[in-house]
Amino acid sequence: MSAVAPQFEKPGIAPGEHLLYEFGGDLSGPTLIVFGSVHGNEASGARAIDRAIPKLRALEPKLKGRVFLLAGNTRAYGRGIRFIDSDLNRHFTRERIAANRNAVGPLNEDSEQAEILIILDRVVNSAKGEVYAMDFHSTSAEGVPFATVGDTLRNRTFAQKFPVTILLGVEEQLEGTILEYLNNLGLVTFGYEAGQHFAESTVDNHEALIWLGLVNAGILRREDCAAFDQHFNALKTATSRPRVVEVRYRHAITAEDDFSMIPGFDNFQPIKKGQLLAEQRSGEVRASESGLMLMPLYQKLGEDGFFIAREIAPVWLKLSWYLRKLKLGNLVRILPGVRRTDQDPDIWEIDTRIARFFPLQIFHLLGFRKRRWQNDRLIVSRRKFDTESPFSDF
Repeated sequence: MSAVAPQFEKPGIAPGEHLLYEFGGDLSGPTLIVFGSVHGNEASGARAIDRAIPKLRALEPKLKGRVFLLAGNTRAYGRGIRFIDSDLNRHFTRERIAANRNAVGPLNEDSEQAEILIILDRVVNSAKGEVYAMDFHSTSAEGVPFATVGDTLRNRTFAQKFPVTILLGVEEQLEGTILEYLNNLGLVTFGYEAGQHFAESTVDNHEALIWLGLVNAGILRREDCAAFDQHFNALKTATSRPRVVEVRYRHAITAEDDFSMIPGFDNFQPIKKGQLLAEQRSGEVRASESGLMLMPLYQKLGEDGFFIAREIAPVWLKLSWYLRKLKLGNLVRILPGVRRTDQDPDIWEIDTRIARFFPLQIFHLLGFRKRRWQNDRLIVSRRKFDTESPFSDF
């Protein structure tokens, strides 16, 4: 399929024009940052923001805090393509942030990142109350909308206020997403895949998220949001049933793989181990395990062929909440085969030949995320700001 978006009416955004709406309000109050169209072919986020702006301006006397609505990859958006040279939503690694903070030169994703960082630095560094960030996306396949949430207790608490399916663990499969960068700064983060790229219902879902986000962040009172119940019920109807699932596998691809997804897969469709899912230059791609299909790639550009997920039982969510509140993660240092790495005190190395009774799932419960495997060694890192906010007045 072509990477170029079909022609339809969308708001005009000039290259480099990221800040579409700003309300300063009370610095001591909460802050909400919303990103639309970080992928340039996903116009629904920008369209939802455009719809919401005149309504927000009319409500400004009732807003208690700050609101910033941003466009993501403005140059790719203008061309209707996912990205120009590389995926902006993989740019936010420590190395690329350092290289691009003051980037000048080619008008590509490096420039986009430099421009966005200027805005984020100003917003985050001036915050004195809790800061929330939402990132709006869509998918090339039809299917049920869902939220992507970095697994901290603060993120979970915020996400569970929305009538949506919550997907945990995407940040363990991807490097350099904008929400992971913000999560590591201490923001409460929430991503939302609202539906198929060019469906009007996707724009409706994204706009509903803006209004529910304002209320759930404490910036707008529910009684001052006239359409709150309408937006809440629309999201609830779009979601087959609220539940929590975790990503188990990501099928990474490159342009050289000549990847082609087998037609007909939808989000959350059950799949069986060994089932044929796609074809690529190296041969057939079959499911490594049974689970739920997520984000099958039916477009030309992209680095993720598909994901496999599974549902998490509520008892495990409750157990992890208690374990983290008790800060039992601090005790991992006494486990056999577990040691801090030399590079970072928050990164741990687990020798699975010794600590074979403590698999990755145990470290998830205690508030750690997988970083990578090195032969028999699992590298995990402590999730920053899991239970406490870094913003001084919150």
